[in-house]
Amino acid sequence: MTDILVVTGLSGGGRSQAADNLEDMGWFVVDNLPVVLIDKVVELSGEAGGEIDKLCLVVGNARQQAGILGAIETLRSQGHRVRIVFLEATTRELVRRYEATRRKHPLSDGTMGLEDVIERERSSIGEVKAAADLVIDTTGLTVHQLKHQLQSLFGAENLADTLQVSVMSFGFKHGVPIDVDMVLDVRFLPNPHWDENLRPLSGLDHSVKEYVMKSDTAASFVEKLESLLQLILPAYVAEGRSYLTIGIGCTGGRHRSVAMAEEVARRLSDMGYQLRISHRDIHL
Repeated sequence: MTDILVVTGLSGGGRSQAADNLEDMGWFVVDNLPVVLIDKVVELSGEAGGEIDKLCLVVGNARQQAGILGAIETLRSQGHRVRIVFLEATTRELVRRYEATRRKHPLSDGTMGLEDVIERERSSIGEVKAAADLVIDTTGLTVHQLKHQLQSLFGAENLADTLQVSVMSFGFKHGVPIDVDMVLDVRFLPNPHWDENLRPLSGLDHSVKEYVMKSDTAASFVEKLESLLQLILPAYVAEGRSYLTIGIGCTGGRHRSVAMAEEVARRLSDMGYQLRISHRDIHL
């Protein structure tokens, strides 16, 4: 059976860029595919003599996504491995992109403003987003960062049927990431910001990490969190989940959350999980 990746999401969210990146990684990509043709394309790929074992189907705008979940359920019932990647961005960012390219939104009929059209599309495909295995917010990503993220997730070396865990540190004052599955607030930990010697550093520096982790509260927290993850991650695997993103936040996203994210990532790696770690706000 075929390994199928369905790329969907908001118009302007980065589907075409993702398609180009995945094609570079060796996926056979069919872009802007209507749902009614999915069965036929998968059937033809199976008749290609085994030459197509990684098939990426990039589905178009909200109109073209109608019925996508039913089509995916059919493919899974046939034994195919199907994963859904949903690309999105904030409305403000999507407006900026359309204004920069001077392109018309594919769902625009001239009676609504661009922001209203975007919000209407977001609402109409909310069910698809809810069913996605992975949601990627491209708001703050450059084309190179998006490519790197896709490479780490779907490159040839990462096709094993295991749970990939992403750990992201962030600052609450910059907003909670919208593409995380679990949010942990570590603002209760000692704050290096109030130490003039530590303030210019980050949670990647040993002195900051030691300052954050030396308290009994931090030690107890990370031990209990590790026990929780040991309990729930195998359950996610058993349920067929392929990806899980854990967001760890402090006030600014530079000290406490970074130090804790590094410690959690180290323990997850010791547990044998495929791991990605990122620090969203460390340089802000």
